[in-house]
Amino acid sequence: MGAELRGDDAAGLLAAEALKRSLAAKTKLPKLKIFLGGTAPENLTGPIKAFRPSHVIVIDAAEMGLAPGSVKVIDPRTIADAGSFSTHNLPLNVLTEYLRTSLDCRITVVAIQPARWEWGQSCSPEVSAAAAAVAGGILQGLEKSTAKR
Repeated sequence: MGAELRGDDAAGLLAAEALKRSLAAKTKLPKLKIFLGGTAPENLTGPIKAFRPSHVIVIDAAEMGLAPGSVKVIDPRTIADAGSFSTHNLPLNVLTEYLRTSLDCRITVVAIQPARWEWGQSCSPEVSAAAAAVAGGILQGLEKSTAKR
């Protein structure tokens, strides 16, 4: 999730793109699909439901009062309604609850603390590094889960 032209709000998109590039060379990983939701991830609920995932990982920038680039896994059920403060059309808590109940799947939200949100700004070095680290961590987890099978 995120807005490419709004500074660090692109964190989720950067992580997803990095993961997509890394997965291109991998053939022995479980079936998975990466969806780039941008600022309207709710538009992808149909394709996500058609894919029928057992797990969904949402990666997004989130104001958590931490140092820029800090990463935190958040229980989606604890996310408060961000309302008009969100950069997304539909609040994240509504989207994750809809996916969880309609798919009976596990939802994980990975939040990255932004440094800047301004339009026209590039992503900060701290958040770019965090997005790459998140992608690397997900890939590592997938590789470990596949090795155990």
